[in-house]
Amino acid sequence: MVVCHLFLQHLTSSLLAVAFLSSFGSSMLYGYNLAVVNSPAEYIKDFYNQTIVRRNGSGVDEETLTLIYSVTVSIFAIGGLVGSLTVGMQVTRFGRRGTLVHSTVLVFIAGGLMGFSRLCGSPEMIIIGRFIIGIHSGISLSVVPMYLGEIAPKNFRGFLGLVPSIFICIGVFIAQILGLHEILGKEEHWPLFLSLVVVPTFIQLLLLPWFPESPRYLLMEKRNIHATITALKWYRAKCNIQAEVEEMQEEQRSLSSIETVSVLQLFRDPSVRWQIVTVLVVNGHVSFMRYVSVACVVGIIAGFCIGPAGVPFLMTGELFKQSHRPSAYIVGGFVNWISNFTVGFVFPFLQMSAGAFCYLVFCGVCVGVAAYVFFITPETKNKTFVEISQMFASRNACEVENQPLGTTDQLRLKNMNGYGALVPGDVEKTDRTEK
Repeated sequence: MVVCHLFLQHLTSSLLAVAFLSSFGSSMLYGYNLAVVNSPAEYIKDFYNQTIVRRNGSGVDEETLTLIYSVTVSIFAIGGLVGSLTVGMQVTRFGRRGTLVHSTVLVFIAGGLMGFSRLCGSPEMIIIGRFIIGIHSGISLSVVPMYLGEIAPKNFRGFLGLVPSIFICIGVFIAQILGLHEILGKEEHWPLFLSLVVVPTFIQLLLLPWFPESPRYLLMEKRNIHATITALKWYRAKCNIQAEVEEMQEEQRSLSSIETVSVLQLFRDPSVRWQIVTVLVVNGHVSFMRYVSVACVVGIIAGFCIGPAGVPFLMTGELFKQSHRPSAYIVGGFVNWISNFTVGFVFPFLQMSAGAFCYLVFCGVCVGVAAYVFFITPETKNKTFVEISQMFASRNACEVENQPLGTTDQLRLKNMNGYGALVPGDVEKTDRTEK
């Protein structure tokens, strides 16, 4: 009872509101757009064929029609890949919350194109709309966990970081329900079905700008201490925020001579090799077997939602400091969308050649990743970003000078990297009265 009371006391309404609002208007759309094209597939194919007949006087064979539809489905992943590559530039220029707000324009454009595609008789509008909504999903899939990870206290990063994955699953579920024939599964409703994405985004656009930007972004990149304190007061309960400000200032001092790194610089930095590897590793004939198969599918979905759906993007935010975080999310997003696209194209052929044994490939991948995470990846629970960085610094053969932080001695983190622990000779003497 006491633990529950303390949990609710520190989990403020502002934190919950931002977590649910950003996930509802951004992350949920990713799940929705993964599943929204499944139920109206035949109607969309018929629309494509009718349009081709009207333009050319004759239709196309079933194989060509399926290829065009496959492009419609898979172009979403290509858009996501493009969007993920722009994350670093956008979060540095507009901030975390600002990027989510600015990217809503993509949803309105995509929703308009898909919603009016049948009225205009243009299959191209559907394909372009899917590409644009994919760009938005590529952005939000990285920015939402980055934003929530930076505004959350260290003991709530895991809880808030999994909210986006929950809404991704909700998005898939909503698309499946709305796709029923009794709701929006009829032929005349599929344009509305595709364009419903504008509704949650409109709600997000109305409410999210009223909440503050990430305090870490305001302090470390904008150098605005007053806005930082104001934001922390929004996101924290009535408690002393001085310790959290000092922790951010400690990280800021370590990054004082380090600019935000590019993806190329991230791979060249030997101090982050363990983090990069972690990010890359971590994004029948018997009658009763049909029931076992159904149970296994449900188990896979449940297991995915519990862990892999959200934890990799949460860990990406935890494993890297402020200067490296945007590029790390670009790498993680790139790998995620490339994998998404590859599986979507390769799996049908793999299934035709190997049958039910095709799942053994994914089983092997899961076992390998589980082994790596269990034996190599350290636990980050209830640790600050500086503490997490120092754990990896010790793995990278960096030595920490055993010297206390006194009133006259200020320890400066080694400027050669954003993660380095303290090294001999890197102690700067400061005046006792210096503020």
